[in-house]
Amino acid sequence: MDYNVLGENLSEMLKLENEPVAIGWSVKEPKNVEKEAGKSRFCAKLKKAMQGEIFYSTLEEEECMGGARYSGLKDMAEYPANVQSGAFMVPRGLYKNIPAVQRSRENETYINPGIFSSVAFSPLKMAEFEVDVIFILCNAKQGMEILHANAYDSGEHGLGADAAPICSSMAATPYMAGKVTYGFGDVGARQNMGLTPEEIMVSIPASYLSRIVSNLEEMRTKVLFKEE
Repeated sequence: MDYNVLGENLSEMLKLENEPVAIGWSVKEPKNVEKEAGKSRFCAKLKKAMQGEIFYSTLEEEECMGGARYSGLKDMAEYPANVQSGAFMVPRGLYKNIPAVQRSRENETYINPGIFSSVAFSPLKMAEFEVDVIFILCNAKQGMEILHANAYDSGEHGLGADAAPICSSMAATPYMAGKVTYGFGDVGARQNMGLTPEEIMVSIPASYLSRIVSNLEEMRTKVLFKEE
C-alpha cells in the first residue's frame, strides 16, 4: 500500500490542517527509523509526528504510565499499587473513587504486553514502515466525512470513544477492534497536545485506508458531498 500517496490524497480531499499520523507496532526496533530523542508522552508523540517528525519509541522513551500500558510496552502488573488501583487519579479529579476507575478500565482497550518492543510514528505521507493505525486530528465535518466514507460501501459503523486515554481509545482500540474509531480525546491529552475546543479525533485501521480514500473520491461526485 502506498501510504505516501494515500496520505496526500486524504489530506487534500478533506482539507486537513493537521498531518495524519502513521502508527506502527514492531516486535523489533526498526532499522530504517531513528529512535526518539528523550522521553515524551504517547499523545505528545502524536503531536510531534503531526509536525513532521519520524521516529520510533520504546518503553525507555515513554514518559506516561498509561502510554506504556495501553500501547503494550509494559504490563500493568509491573506498576505500583496506587497505579494498578487507579487511586492516583482520584485527587486529580478524573474519577470520584477507585471503584469508578476500575469499572472504567473494564471497558478500556490495551495491547497485550510482551509482544511488541517499539512503536513508530510518522506523518502518513512520509511513512516508510508498516503502518497499523492512522490517527487524524480534524474538525467535526471532516470526521463526519471519514465516517461516511467508511460506511459508503460497507454500511459499517465506527466506534465512538469516550474519555479513555487516547493511547487506548485512538490507538489500541482501532488496532485491536479493526474499526474506525472517533472521539474527543481525554483531558490530559488535549492539554498536552494544545488542542483547540473544536478539534476531534478519528483513527483508521491502515487496512481501511485505500478503501476510504477511494470512497471519498467517488463521494465527491455525489450531490451531498460535492465541493462548493
